Amino acid sequence: MVDHVTSRWGVWVLISLRRNDLRFYELRESIRGISEKMLAQTLRALVEDGLVRREAEPATPPRVTYGLTGFGRDIGEPLTELFDRITRRLAPPGAG
Repeated sequence: MVDHVTSRWGVWVLISLRRNDLRFYELRESIRGISEKMLAQTLRALVEDGLVRREAEPATPPRVTYGLTGFGRDIGEPLTELFDRITRRLAPPGAG
């Protein structure tokens, strides 16, 4: 589980889902550089670990939404704080 959470893409998925549930294509668009295959593998691992929930609505094509579980929020919160600190540190002077 630690490997999934701390993997490059696992971190980005948890950060991307911190505010809203997202559909697969929305996640893919929010994470630059991730392939569909890698996103699918990462989501599968995070769902199996109980960090992300997958909700499928019966439709054609199926509408699948991903969101954080309570455990995922607990794990994702410190990652989000770390991400926010890093982005503030990297921001140009006077940019916020």
